[in-house]
Amino acid sequence: MLKAMVIRNLKLYFRDKAAVFFSLLGVLIIILLYVLFLGKMIAQTAEGFSDAVARFFTDSWVMAGVIASATMTTCLGGFGIMVEDKAKNISKDFESSPIPRSKLVLAYIISSVVIGLIMSVFTFLLGELYIVMLGGEFLSLHGLLKALGIIVLSVGASSAIVFLLVTFIKSMNAFSNLSILIGTLIGFLTGVYVPIGNLPVFIQNVIKIFPISHGAAALRQVMVQEAISLEHIPADIKAFMGIEFEVGGNIMPFWLYLAILFGTLVVFYFLSVLVVSKCRVRS
Repeated sequence: MLKAMVIRNLKLYFRDKAAVFFSLLGVLIIILLYVLFLGKMIAQTAEGFSDAVARFFTDSWVMAGVIASATMTTCLGGFGIMVEDKAKNISKDFESSPIPRSKLVLAYIISSVVIGLIMSVFTFLLGELYIVMLGGEFLSLHGLLKALGIIVLSVGASSAIVFLLVTFIKSMNAFSNLSILIGTLIGFLTGVYVPIGNLPVFIQNVIKIFPISHGAAALRQVMVQEAISLEHIPADIKAFMGIEFEVGGNIMPFWLYLAILFGTLVVFYFLSVLVVSKCRVRS
């Protein structure tokens, strides 16, 4: 029955072309802004390298942020099925059936994660094609496996965060407003619209607290490495571009970005279970 519910949710999501489009709308806006305005500005940070290398570097940098952003917006889109079921009282019909409530909730979670993985990997592949079409190179096998691992962790963390948020949402209107808000903010929170070094210190600290920004930083380290070895990128540029985060005067090690993503997954799903349990008791 769990498998049937997951398949049902996936079919509903991918059948709704508008839902798929709006899940990627924030990502499309970032790409459009980069192509029209941000590309030349960001390329200035790679001065001292050839035009081809600078282009490869900036394309890799922005695509890493785009992919990280997609992990959250697409997971949120996946949970739209759950909100729609609640809004139409379909979830109450399910609850009156022999299906345990825990399996219903788990089906929504699995559906969101699967949707997030499919759409994020799709975005990653499009990003790689974009980079290659403009003179860059595909990631090495080692880089590809590392990038996919980061995407999996980012999707897990994103799904946990948005699941906690949507447990408080009961109407499609509220869900639409939440989607617009997250789609607008995600480019700032992953440091894509404006490099983190251009922002006030307070905003930089907010970005460093936001878990998905750590997924973006980890992806950047993997992807820009193909263009310019991290050792050859000045430390101030890496901090300015959000390739590495400095906390307390120390540069965060690579494993810590991954640990933050995994910790976010555990903590937010635990909080979500508590919220869902309380709502069940009250009802």
